[in-house]
Order: sequence, then structure tokens, then C-alpha cells
Amino acid sequence: MTVITRATARLVDIEVETVRTDAMQSFLKQETIVVDLESSDGATGRGYSYTIGTGGRASLSMLNEHLLRLLPGEDPSNIERLWRKLYDSTRATSVGVLTALALAAVDTALWDLKAKRANLPLWQLAGGSRQDVPLYDTEGGWLHLSEGELVAGAQESMSRGWRGIKIKVGKESLAEDVSRIAAVRQAIGADAALMVDANQSMTAAEAIRRAAAFEPYRLAWFEEPLPAEDVAGHERLAQASRIPIAVGESIYSIGAFREYLQRGAAGIVQVDVARIGGITPWLKVAHLAEAFNVDVCPHFLMELHVSLVAAIPNGTFVEHIPQLRAVTTEEIEISEGRAVAPSAVGLGISWDEDELENRVVA
Repeated sequence: MTVITRATARLVDIEVETVRTDAMQSFLKQETIVVDLESSDGATGRGYSYTIGTGGRASLSMLNEHLLRLLPGEDPSNIERLWRKLYDSTRATSVGVLTALALAAVDTALWDLKAKRANLPLWQLAGGSRQDVPLYDTEGGWLHLSEGELVAGAQESMSRGWRGIKIKVGKESLAEDVSRIAAVRQAIGADAALMVDANQSMTAAEAIRRAAAFEPYRLAWFEEPLPAEDVAGHERLAQASRIPIAVGESIYSIGAFREYLQRGAAGIVQVDVARIGGITPWLKVAHLAEAFNVDVCPHFLMELHVSLVAAIPNGTFVEHIPQLRAVTTEEIEISEGRAVAPSAVGLGISWDEDELENRVVA
């Protein structure tokens, strides 16, 4: 029997490529939690998760002081068993983001190892629906940008053939939000997808008011208008608006997604592989959404999510926010506005070992 012989973790800081702001915060840096596994047959696997500036050391401590010690001697093929073993050992801190991030770093490493041993790319091992998926851009839509800068960024993305644009909303003035949306819609035309993201900044009453003002601009979705724990508020908003309501990047359990879907409070599921705890629960959420006839458009992590969206039949979009270019030797392939899942075995991320090591902080 093949068993895990070694499990290590480290924290790597990756500075943001551009200034990124939304209605609640700024993206300071990507604290990247990297886990490496080795098995007795000589195979290796690497996984990772992230924070946007704080909490990385806490998840790293959970890995080094507890979770990684449970892996040596285990069969790496038994991913479901191992995920449950690690999860059950952290009952005192679950469900929660720091535990989810630690679990995700291990789980993605296990899937990388499994795919390499199977000689398959992740997108095929995880389902193999199709290899390329539509791409939309967020990098030109941050809240601090002027209306003119939003328009210029949107036009540049359209010139590249990308299928959609997302901009941040949550300005103090509703009129300013509407003006920015209107300008971008005019710039990209009637057919391109236009999304807006409020980053949990509104009350239900305010979100309903703003959604009514946004409706004439044919939005593909209204993202995270309310705090993620306000399921009832999202349900009220979904009933009041014709705009699909997108949630998921700040949801950390399968059960929470089930409640949103059962109550009709989510029209788009944005499950984040790091924040849900890895590929294993990510796929369960994706298939749960499929059962409710809801599309999956995950948050961030395009280098990993491209393979997962390609794996499932209801994956609709990959979000373009490049963040791993400093520590990789290849970027994701983009062709005719679509992101192409890597053909390389495993996760398909080409890590730059020297650059990773240069950025280790713990």
C-alpha cells in the first residue's frame, strides 16, 4: 500500500499586482499557505490556499501543530476519508475560515498527488465536462477607480475578446453607482456580461433599493450585496429583484450553501475552493448547485478554478484576477475569451521553486 511519508507547510507572501479596493476593504497581499506531500512510491503533491492579508499564520500553525501530524502513514488515495479525519479533528474550530483554509491546502495537495499518480489533469479527474470556459475580468473594476478608468479597463478587456466585466459598487451615492454602471454598459455593448459586486456592504433594504436602480442595465448578477450570514435578507432581495443574486465567496460549509439554495436566495454560486475547505467539498457544492439548476462561477483563484469549472457541467465563468504570476513560470492559457484548463497532470500550476522560496515568511 502506498502511504504518505512526509507533509510540510509554509507561508509565502505574494504582493498584489495592482491596487485592489472594494466597499469594505483593500487587498493588501496574498498570504499563500503551501502544503507539500510525498508518498512512499515517490509521488508528490502540492496544494495551497490564501488570505488577502491577515490570518495566514494562524492557519499555518493549525497545519504544523495539528493537521499535518495526522497524515503520515495514510493512503493518499483515500481523499474523502482524510478530509473527514482532518475535519473531525478540528471540531472546536469548525465551521470557520481559518480551519477551512488549512483543510484546503491539504486537500488540494491530495488531489494534485492523486491526479499525478493517475496521469491525468485535474479537470478530467474531477469530472471532465469540457476543457475551456468563459472568462470575465474584475481587475479593471475596483471601487477606487474613476468612471473613466472603469470604461477604459472595460474596453481593453472587450478588445481581448473576454466575455464579461465586473465592477465594484457601494459608493456612498446611489447616483454615482448607477452612473458608473451605465458608463460601463455603454462601453461594452448590450451583449457582454456585466456584473456588480457590493462585498457584503449593504442592508437588505438598501440592496433592494439599489437593485431596482440597477435593473435597466441588464446585469448578469449582483454579488454579495449583504453579509453572508444574512440568508433571509438575500432571500428577500432575490424575491424583489430580477437580477440574479450571487453568493459564496464568504461561505464556509456545504450546509450553508444548501440553505441558500433551498430558500431561493442564490441565483449564482461562487464557491471558493480555499474558503470551502478544498476540492473535495467544492465539488459537492457544485453538484448541489447543479441539482438546483444553478450555475457556478467561483471567486478568485483562477489558476485553480479554471480546472474545476471545466470539470463540471454547470460551471459558467472563471474570474480573471491574476495573482500567482510572481511565483509561476506559466500563466493560464486564454483563447478567444475563454480560459483553457491545463493539460498537464495534477493541478497544472507551474510553480517557480526559487521564487516561492524567496517569499517564504514562515
